Amino acid sequence: MDVAIIGIGLHPFGRSPSLTGQQQGASAIRTALADAGLNWKDMQFAYGGSQDGGNADALVNELGLTGLQFTNIWNGCATGGSSLHAAYTAIKSGEYDLGVVVGFDKHARGAFNPQPSDWGLDDWYGEAGMMLTTQFFAMKIQRYMHDHGISNDSLVRVSEKAFHNGALTPTAWRRDALSGEQIANSMMVSDPLRKYMFCSPAEGGAALILCNANIAERYTKKPIYLKAAAVRTRHYGSFEVFSPSQAMTLADAPTVTASKAAFELAGLGPKDVDVMQLQDTDSGTEIIHMAENGFCEHGEQERLLRDGATMINGAMPVNTDGGCLANGEPVGASGLRQVHEICVQLRGDGGARQVPGSPKVGYTHVYGAPGISGVNILTR
Repeated sequence: MDVAIIGIGLHPFGRSPSLTGQQQGASAIRTALADAGLNWKDMQFAYGGSQDGGNADALVNELGLTGLQFTNIWNGCATGGSSLHAAYTAIKSGEYDLGVVVGFDKHARGAFNPQPSDWGLDDWYGEAGMMLTTQFFAMKIQRYMHDHGISNDSLVRVSEKAFHNGALTPTAWRRDALSGEQIANSMMVSDPLRKYMFCSPAEGGAALILCNANIAERYTKKPIYLKAAAVRTRHYGSFEVFSPSQAMTLADAPTVTASKAAFELAGLGPKDVDVMQLQDTDSGTEIIHMAENGFCEHGEQERLLRDGATMINGAMPVNTDGGCLANGEPVGASGLRQVHEICVQLRGDGGARQVPGSPKVGYTHVYGAPGISGVNILTR
């Protein structure tokens, strides 16, 4: 049994001072329901999550008390991917035919402030500064650049592309294109990563309506098929967010195992993908994830970025809406924002940011602490 996405909705990312996080999530659901020509009372189940915006199941207070199954999902930055995986398996099991996935958040300004004890770590980890993820990601990309011959120029190119694409996306937060020079000369935050190489905590909401693919054409002429959804955690030896040590022998990252599992489920490979969303918490992670998801070899990113391969009109378009760098990261919504953008691209509704050549296969990858990756493969 296949699963189809028949409705998509997005509340613009950024800052919405007059709205709660839950109201932004409800707005995204209403847009998705309207897109599918359905009502809230038609939903048989819901999965959703938020870090700082409130309980997802409380959205019933905004949308209606219909008695549906509503399950809260919380899995760090992989919350959206995990919620979608739960909905995917619920429909695949045959238990339900029609439901909704939602993510939303409303973060305070400034960096996240996680507590070591919440992640099974002792206080020394925070005292050493490693709970501040800007420092972790800088350390990880420093090592990667050394091992694989990646230059600072590649970091700049990723950010420049992100802000260019964000300027073409009406729902993005950062809509001013930045030059490579502006990015390269911006304030150093954690060497080698500068101000415009990091995403920011944000607000926003995203929602998807899913159904048994056998009934999809009752609701839309443009169903998008969710061919695979996979979530994986880290192995001993992979160096991930909040890892307290580094093993002598490196293991594959959870992104590698999630990607392989998703491609196997879909019966496809990296060369079949026409457009992709890769987690870009910072410009360095996008570079790492290009290889970890199987789209190139480690070290090839330097040439690919120089040649414009990841641009909208390139051979492997990445983050056509600007990714996290241009949209910000409301944790609960970010993974579903990726899927929303792939649906837009596969429908051919991308406007100024539309990938040419009528893309048929899309890919999303989300990554979160403490080393969790979710991958989805979509087709039309």
